[in-house]
Amino acid sequence: MLSPSPKGRVLIIDDDGDMRSLLRDFFSNQGFSVEAFGSASEALKLLEHSPVDVVISDIHMPEMDGLELTAQIQSLHPEIPVVLITAFGSIETAIEAMRRGAFHYIVKPFKLAEISVNVDRALEHRRLKQDNQLLRQEIRTGQQFAGILGKSSAMRSIFDLIQRVAPTTANVLIQGESGTGKERIARAIHDKGPRRHKPFVAINCTAIPESLLESELFGHAKGSFTGAIQRKRGLFEEAEGGTLFLDEIGDMEPALQSKLLRVIQERKIRAVGDTTDRDIDVRLIAATHKDLKEAIRNGRFREDLFYRLSVIPLRVPPLRERSEDIPLLAEHFLRKVTAQNDSSVKGFSPKALQKLMRLRWEGNVRELENVVERAVVLCRGTVIDETDIPSPETETPEQFHTKSTQDWPTLAALEERYIQQVLEKTGGRKERAAQILGINRRTLLRKEHEYGWTQEAGK
Repeated sequence: MLSPSPKGRVLIIDDDGDMRSLLRDFFSNQGFSVEAFGSASEALKLLEHSPVDVVISDIHMPEMDGLELTAQIQSLHPEIPVVLITAFGSIETAIEAMRRGAFHYIVKPFKLAEISVNVDRALEHRRLKQDNQLLRQEIRTGQQFAGILGKSSAMRSIFDLIQRVAPTTANVLIQGESGTGKERIARAIHDKGPRRHKPFVAINCTAIPESLLESELFGHAKGSFTGAIQRKRGLFEEAEGGTLFLDEIGDMEPALQSKLLRVIQERKIRAVGDTTDRDIDVRLIAATHKDLKEAIRNGRFREDLFYRLSVIPLRVPPLRERSEDIPLLAEHFLRKVTAQNDSSVKGFSPKALQKLMRLRWEGNVRELENVVERAVVLCRGTVIDETDIPSPETETPEQFHTKSTQDWPTLAALEERYIQQVLEKTGGRKERAAQILGINRRTLLRKEHEYGWTQEAGK
């Protein structure tokens, strides 16, 4: 039986004793565990009770040739890569070798460095296969649900709630900080329910000017306003039979809240400028990062609309409240980014993972993905270390006040500096910045225009 080795376990089959000894000595010196046989039948007996990481086999051998051996290994142990070698190279033989499932095909005479490189590649190929198997196992054990990763008790509770809510028609209100994956959860509810084959339509209520949002939602009649040269279907009609996801519902103006309430109550919509109602069959899922109960107390959100939307309330915890999910998410983003960038980075050091778990993650999962991508791009080796993970800014409010007021600025100038500081601290995430500043996102956008920080302001 082959003993374990940090480098891997290699099985060599060749009826040429000199070649067999050469390869056995070479790979032993490279740090591999090696077993060598002169026939395919002996090798197959070994594989019955002792798994290996890679097989190197000659093609032309008595009893059973390397092509037949490859086919049998792929049938019994498809995870084991096979590297074939032969002194009689031809295109037809190479094609047949690949058809039988060989990982690579090398013609004698060859340099030992050449076969060493191919064995390393074969081992890497095997490792990737094992990673994929682990990923599938994660899915089976509940660490992934409908494309959402998480093994914490909080996320398992959300997975369970999605399963129970998806088959119903009840409206759902998803509350959570920016970057926690509210839209992904809304899509999971849609995909797991009976409306999965109908449209899923999403709209961010802060991304569209107030004057246009009503038309976007309900559509408009031809000639209802300047520029309305034809009838326009609204998003409610686009989502007919499916799901309409209203993101950042907490920023919707009170007048439009009243019209949305009427739609929910009557299941009818009326386009802007139209005189007739249309029946609709749409499931509503809304989301917000705001405290809607506080908004109700302050008169910014209708209480009756809140209870209509939150038949099923669902709170997504911020990443800092489920730190046990961070390694799982970080590894997922690492695989995604390395595949996109053809990177050689293999993983995280223990200290890097510890640092990731200590950070506050104001931007939540979205911020974690950005940090992992940055670490992969800047990493000099194959393992991301703690020095590759950016540290949070440490400037205190007192330090900011001292620095910002030392030249006695006007109140307007101080406001500009503070807004700029908050945007920098939040990495440009406008929803989070507006939340910290205590203003509407549209107000923040208007301020950016005034200060000349946007392209539009320069026009």
